[in-house]
Amino acid sequence: MWFVFALICLLGWGFADLFYKKSSDESDRYSHLKIAVWVGLVMGVCALAMLPFSETGLSPKGILINAAKYAPASLGYIVSMVIGYAGLRYLELSIVSPVQNASGALSMIAMLVYFTVTGRIASIGEEYSALDFIGTAIIVCGVVALAVVEQRLGREERRRLQGAAEKTAERKYRFGALALLFPLLYCLFDTVGTAADGIILDEETGLGLGEIDVLILYGLTFLLAGIAAWIFLWIKTKKPYNPFAGRELVTKGAAALCEEFGQVFYVYAMARRPVLAAPMVASYCVVSVILSRLILKEKLKAQQYACVAAVVAGIVMLGISEGLGEA
Repeated sequence: MWFVFALICLLGWGFADLFYKKSSDESDRYSHLKIAVWVGLVMGVCALAMLPFSETGLSPKGILINAAKYAPASLGYIVSMVIGYAGLRYLELSIVSPVQNASGALSMIAMLVYFTVTGRIASIGEEYSALDFIGTAIIVCGVVALAVVEQRLGREERRRLQGAAEKTAERKYRFGALALLFPLLYCLFDTVGTAADGIILDEETGLGLGEIDVLILYGLTFLLAGIAAWIFLWIKTKKPYNPFAGRELVTKGAAALCEEFGQVFYVYAMARRPVLAAPMVASYCVVSVILSRLILKEKLKAQQYACVAAVVAGIVMLGISEGLGEA
């Protein structure tokens, strides 16, 4: 079932990216923190609702102990996501998402190194077929190629607009290459989070945390981060931020719900096949790119479509391999 879980996750996170972009306001310097408040709110509520279903019966003391164990993954994710929200203020979704999600390939490499050091690489090889590795390699190459293409097209677009008189165009690309630091930093921190998740959730070498417990710990940690962001906004703007006001409720609420929906299936996919699930889940950037074309009307070129086709082909291969394995 890991393949189905990963597929649902990448659809959920692809739509989350769309709503994150629609929630981003270039004129609001705190737009990214307001999104973090909403994500923390939704994840926190879901975590509290899951507490009665904890596999280990998490007590207050147990929550603190396990939160410390899960801190490398949760903090890596939270930092990366807030950085990603900030990047969407300055860059197109079709540029940001592929660059960010090169983390799927990097985290897979990090996990393979870890499993090699711990002596589990032989058993990992036995679990996966040649079709799994071929499909994964195609997905990784497609995502990385898409990130490279997006960076090149972004540079070309900025050069084209250098002499433009429109203030909106100037504002949108005023950070130039500096704006690309946002998705690159996201990629770095998300690599740490995903690799840590793969190790923590691994059934043989993990920390013994169940999937529901991980969702609870991550949700509660993000709730604290959301509260911290809300307090910071209150201090800086001199008035409390109301996340339920008008458009905030629609766009940011939808983004947070899609994020949590994808998170649930992500955890179950990573618990079963972390090495394969990480790059496949990262390919949700393909969904983001397609949605940016269909809904945000961002233009795509032939190279982008070719990269998308490669990723889809890799996912199909993993699906075929999973089907053969079940048979």
